[in-house]
Amino acid sequence: MKIAMMSFAHLHAVSYVHALKRLGIEVIASDPDHGTRPAGEVGGADLAAQLGVPYFDDYQTLLAERPDGVIICSENAKHRELTELAAAAGAHVMSEKPIATSTADARAMIDACAAAGVNLMVAYPVRFSSAFAATKAAYASGSLGQVLSVTGTNNGRIPLDARSWFVDPALAGGGSLADHTVHVADLLDSLFDGTRAAEVYASVNKILHADKVEVETAGLVSIRYANGVLATIDCSWSKPPNYPTWGGLTLQLVGTGGIADMDAFNSRVDGFSEADRKPLWLAYGGDADTALVAEFVDSITTGRRPQPDGEAGLRSLEIVEAAYQSVRSGEPVVIN
Repeated sequence: MKIAMMSFAHLHAVSYVHALKRLGIEVIASDPDHGTRPAGEVGGADLAAQLGVPYFDDYQTLLAERPDGVIICSENAKHRELTELAAAAGAHVMSEKPIATSTADARAMIDACAAAGVNLMVAYPVRFSSAFAATKAAYASGSLGQVLSVTGTNNGRIPLDARSWFVDPALAGGGSLADHTVHVADLLDSLFDGTRAAEVYASVNKILHADKVEVETAGLVSIRYANGVLATIDCSWSKPPNYPTWGGLTLQLVGTGGIADMDAFNSRVDGFSEADRKPLWLAYGGDADTALVAEFVDSITTGRRPQPDGEAGLRSLEIVEAAYQSVRSGEPVVIN
């Protein structure tokens, strides 16, 4: 099997290449927009050489190699264009999250893949963490009773230094709200079997890093789902520069029969680096990125629909789009 990497704009691309190689997959790549990014941001032919994968100067030449699938790690605003290119070439697609910067683009991506008879998957690796698997099993068993509310957090360092496009509203679709709401929303989408959000209210600010960016850097999103569950998501770039890792993700489910707490990144040993003079988190256990990529590869091999698919990505994006509408209006937004 051959999988093509379309763009290195998202740093997850490196992890996905390593995962594909561990699975014995042939990998090829193209990153033609690398020259337009700020100096010092890794990518292009140099990164492909470091990763040991053949490099092609443009996407047309890359797709002429007839890959079985592609993984799109471009800036968010380019997901639709690259998905349509890949689908037209007959390649299955896994796109970085969020699926797009508008629900209209997300629907166009879903339709393009359906018309071409190829799969569309969205890269939400936390779905594949052991911590979430245990949480989902507890929910499915009924041991929590009727779940009434969920508190979710997805905090992290501002990605400005590694990838400046994350703070460009045109390329990213927003700031921390766009970046960090969707991971938690996708977990709830999985827990609730695709139940859609019915109403969303959101508030944001940029107290943190206000001197560096124009987009929001902190936010709180409140969601009422069609099944009656109330959820809040803290979607902030609130971790300091010397935090031991990029951030974290937690869930707390409160039900009539009990409470379940989840920390997606708690499989770690805490330490301290004397050389760097900062704390360390030494992770162990399963690799969610590899499990994510394995799901994509297996869906191609077996001809089945992958999860999370394009429709799941659209449902998560509906929440983000409604949240921005709420920020602008100051009122709750009903999702029809």
